[in-house]
Amino acid sequence: MNQDANARLTAACDRFKAVSNNSPGITALAFAFAGALLMLSFAPSGLFWLAPFLLSPLLFSCLVSLPRSAARHGFAYGCGLFLAGTYWFYVSVHVFGEAPLWIAIFLMLGLVLIMGLYYAAACWIISRTAAGRLLPFVVVTPAVWVIVEWLRGWVLSGFPWMTVGYSQIDSPLSGFAPVTGVYGVSAFMLLSAVSLLAVPLVSAKWRAAPVLLTALPWLGGYALQHVDWTHAAGDPIRTTIVQGGISQDKKWLPEQFPKTLALYRDATLSGTDHELIVWPEVALPATIDQVEWFLSDIEQQLAINGQTLLLGILERDLTGDAVYNSVLGLNGKSWQTYRKRHLVPFGEYFPVPDFVRNWMRLMSLPNTDMTPGHDVQPLLETAGGEKLAVAICYEDAYGAEQLYAFPEASLLINVSNDAWFGDTIAPHQHLEIARMRALEAGRFVVRATNNGISAFIDDRGRILETGPQFEFVSMTRDVPPMAGLTPYARFGNTPVILALLAIFLGCWMRSRRPSFR
Repeated sequence: MNQDANARLTAACDRFKAVSNNSPGITALAFAFAGALLMLSFAPSGLFWLAPFLLSPLLFSCLVSLPRSAARHGFAYGCGLFLAGTYWFYVSVHVFGEAPLWIAIFLMLGLVLIMGLYYAAACWIISRTAAGRLLPFVVVTPAVWVIVEWLRGWVLSGFPWMTVGYSQIDSPLSGFAPVTGVYGVSAFMLLSAVSLLAVPLVSAKWRAAPVLLTALPWLGGYALQHVDWTHAAGDPIRTTIVQGGISQDKKWLPEQFPKTLALYRDATLSGTDHELIVWPEVALPATIDQVEWFLSDIEQQLAINGQTLLLGILERDLTGDAVYNSVLGLNGKSWQTYRKRHLVPFGEYFPVPDFVRNWMRLMSLPNTDMTPGHDVQPLLETAGGEKLAVAICYEDAYGAEQLYAFPEASLLINVSNDAWFGDTIAPHQHLEIARMRALEAGRFVVRATNNGISAFIDDRGRILETGPQFEFVSMTRDVPPMAGLTPYARFGNTPVILALLAIFLGCWMRSRRPSFR
């Protein structure tokens, strides 16, 4: 940077630090508010173009603040983002889970605070590594941000919700998804954001460089959107999604059970031209052994028509205590099962000491763990021989865990129960995640949920059809099986994470504190 740019940066730094030091509480609230506004770039608002601008205040802090101050601002920003983006956690735990109010608030705020710590760590590392120097800042910020996002996605079971790459599913940057996955999309978005921030901080002589860096990711992504990474292979599969529309508070009532059986049976047997029928997660409030007679009757009709049914249901190991959240496949030839591998903490298993579990039992709260399935499982197969990659609910947030299914799998199936979230933004966020999985793998997604948002999604992540929420829906569409591998399906997250880690380590080794800061 020349002397003029240094002077501008120093003046901006001084003004920012004066406000931050004189009014730390107000500054923290401002960063929390900016973080909350970032939710506008995600579904259901989908204002993807806002993301670089709403990240700018936090990124500026990382450039001009000392590491400790940048970490405080990052913590406030992350808390604001996740308070606005995961308030539905309270609805799930208290309203539908019927946990006491204080437990719901404690768990929700605990999640928010933990997520805030990730942002604090990212900002501390960026500030410490860049040390106020603009070029290292531009280089290291995308690397550190995405590495922390990736860690957030798997440490202690992980919570990859609201990875910033998801906000770009409808932007030109989504063109990178089949190549780099969602983390690569995040990296290019951050590169564009930090380059945009650098534009007013350099002299006119050098301004073309950050302007070009701001635009290049968008131009590159737009070009990649026109590349066909996979192709249709075989005749389209006539597929029907059945969305029961049964609210969570009624689903397990004894008087509702026969109505539920009749609803799904009638919707399934109403036509003979459906090759594949998909029901939601735990569509039947029972275990397989409890409704085996019902399923056998349906299978007989499926066998006659050459149809395949996939249904979410609980599976009980009658020789032990294991209970699985499963998808059962009936194709007239055999009964196949896929068992959910990535369970939801405090929903499907409880990582708590025994004395806490005993207390939960006394309070009549859920306290028993489900059993996870194996990491690699045989693919479910239709009567016509098409192999399917299945993810149950929350599992589709972990794209890399599904890659073992390719290239054999020609279609992605996601069954979910977003009824736990009520009328909140969570089902829209979850649909956004499912769209990213379709784009990464170059496969169509058939997504069946209990009360919305069920959808047909094409291989480019575009929504072809959805049904209304909180209603019964039966919708049918021809879905082409796909063949081939995207670069991401072939290599996963490894190339992106290794490249970003190398960038970070290189910058870290060269980091020095500037004298003006």
